[in-house]
Amino acid sequence: MYPLFKPGDTRQFSRIVRPEDSAGFDTGNVHPVYATFALARDAEWCCRLFVLEMKEAHEEGIGTRLTVEHLRPAPVGSEVVFTATITQLQHHEITCSYEAVSGGKIIATGIQVQKILTKEKLERLFAGL
Repeated sequence: MYPLFKPGDTRQFSRIVRPEDSAGFDTGNVHPVYATFALARDAEWCCRLFVLEMKEAHEEGIGTRLTVEHLRPAPVGSEVVFTATITQLQHHEITCSYEAVSGGKIIATGIQVQKILTKEKLERLFAGL
């Protein structure tokens, strides 16, 4: 793992909310707004941007924790800007807080944690499932 970052470092990612990002289940579409599960996926991606730069060729990241405080809706077609901030680096674990903003308002906050492990260790872990 390359030691490239420190607490306080940030990464950003933006998403235009697509129809497939809206709240829909097997029973049909619920609301034409950004679903909590889609927001969670994109929050994890924003935090993963650190991992992509930190991992070495024989390593991969794996998510271990994700929290979402979904504060307000963002309609399909709106832009959501995620900012991930490293809050802690401990050995091979990266903890980020994140904030999602749309229309100048915070729509979500949370925490995301990833570990960087060797691909070999991950393969052994998955083989035992």
